[in-house]
Amino acid sequence: MTQIKPMKIRKAVIPAAGMGTRFLPATKATPKEMLCLVDKPLIQYGVEEAVAAGCTEIIIVTGRGKTTMEDHFDKSSELEASLAAKNKTALLEVVRSVSKLAKITYTRQAEPLGLGHAVLMAKEIVGDEPFCVLLPDDIVDADVACLKQMVEAFNETGSTILGSEVVEGAAISAYGCLDCTVDAKNPQLLAVKNMVEKPKAEEAPSQNAIIGRYILTPRIFEMIEGIKPGAGGELQLTDAIKALLQHEKVYGFSYKGKRHDAGDKQGFLRATVELGLKHPVLGASFREWLKAFPV
Repeated sequence: MTQIKPMKIRKAVIPAAGMGTRFLPATKATPKEMLCLVDKPLIQYGVEEAVAAGCTEIIIVTGRGKTTMEDHFDKSSELEASLAAKNKTALLEVVRSVSKLAKITYTRQAEPLGLGHAVLMAKEIVGDEPFCVLLPDDIVDADVACLKQMVEAFNETGSTILGSEVVEGAAISAYGCLDCTVDAKNPQLLAVKNMVEKPKAEEAPSQNAIIGRYILTPRIFEMIEGIKPGAGGELQLTDAIKALLQHEKVYGFSYKGKRHDAGDKQGFLRATVELGLKHPVLGASFREWLKAFPV
């Protein structure tokens, strides 16, 4: 079993080609990734986290009807000129900062053939170097960006790192689950022996669920190309990582922070409230309004 020599993580892949059916009718004409959580679209939270982890190039895997994401991160000369003419300097800086976050490259996933397939679409852009994968549905509120914590773990191990959190009871059946042991030197690291996709609670090998944060070595592309389609004819990233276990070490990582599942309506509403309460401008007045809200 080999272990790669650590390289600096420079690139992050954000799969964003899904249809967002759980948010219909809101996502009939608007990409789910562009739904606004407090005052920023979901996709921007993901890009900002990747940048905070040291990534300088973001690869967004898009699909049909996703061009508003490209517009969002592009320079908007007309809007900037209008804000400048009205002397709205604070808003002007906000708008400019979005287009300067990072170098953003787009690639298309023509068919929704699974997360593994979406990652494979970035192969030519990523090249032969380790990279991050970030699912924009998962918003992680942390003092130190979740991906930054994971990059530090990668620098320590030189191995694939999977974001993980403890999920108790029957809820574990909604996640990929790690069969793992805690590393003796670093309790945040979980040495992975196997992975089980959506196990029954009584059959789960642990309570350590995989969340939407990954640091992958470039060998993952070979593994994706070698696996067979799973349920629904899709290429599953989990299957590719299981294949990778035969060649390289893989670790789970118990990050510090709180994850919000913004991939469904209930989770999105909860994330809106919790992040709204922490907003530096809106938080105090929002809290007072909630206190007065009739139960």
